Amino acid sequence: MGNIRVIGPRSSGKTTYLAALAYQPEQTKRGGRAKNYTIQALNDETRELAAKAENIIVEGDSLEPTGLQYRTIDELPFYSFNIDVNFILGKREGINLAIRDYPGEIFDELELGLANSLYQEFIDECLMKDVVGCLILLTEWKKGTDKSYSRVLERFTELMDSHDRANDLRLAVAMSKCERGELWPGRLDPEVDLFDVHLPKTKATLRAKIPAKNLRFYAISTFGVLRRNDPRPNRVDEMGTDGRNSVLREARRWKPYGMIAPLYWLSTGKRMKDDA
Repeated sequence: MGNIRVIGPRSSGKTTYLAALAYQPEQTKRGGRAKNYTIQALNDETRELAAKAENIIVEGDSLEPTGLQYRTIDELPFYSFNIDVNFILGKREGINLAIRDYPGEIFDELELGLANSLYQEFIDECLMKDVVGCLILLTEWKKGTDKSYSRVLERFTELMDSHDRANDLRLAVAMSKCERGELWPGRLDPEVDLFDVHLPKTKATLRAKIPAKNLRFYAISTFGVLRRNDPRPNRVDEMGTDGRNSVLREARRWKPYGMIAPLYWLSTGKRMKDDA
């Protein structure tokens, strides 16, 4: 089983991404477009997350972020999936994934040195030897963000080195919410058209620290766009009690982009189509 961790700043869409992943079987059964993969939830926490996707996201509301109500690492939700990938010529491959979603505050705290013992506990668990890879979701490119991200990830790579994980932990670094008009055209080659353009310092920091075979760049859109000839984001932003939240615009046109490819690579080290 591939143990994977998901980290990223607050509001980068980590929990919504996992909820959409859990909900895909239900979406297909209800008339969604057939895909080249099938997903099965393997534990109660994952099935509960799928129910939240159906009862909250599909109804036009947003999920609560993964906050710091958890007092120990064992209280964090642990999501378990089986993903069967269907390749051309009838070849199939199944992967089992166990995925932990960390609160965004941990990512922010990395820049400050992990003074909080709970944050340190989360990072120690993230860098254990039985974790095969980490999906890092990034979402901003406003002025100053590239420098901030690069400092955080430089600190993260230092921690990888101190935990003896610098050479054997895969990092899939994804620009999330790529349905935005400024980003959507760059999704086909995200390393060049998104990271080189919007987050060059962040990319350079990672390239300098991580072996090329263990680092890949992706674009992910949990909400997707409305349709091929109408590439408006299938989401709208609303102000909530915790700040700006993204909600689904048209549930019947919900088609995420790039959900499976980074997880497959993290688990196996092999590539599949980046739009999967």
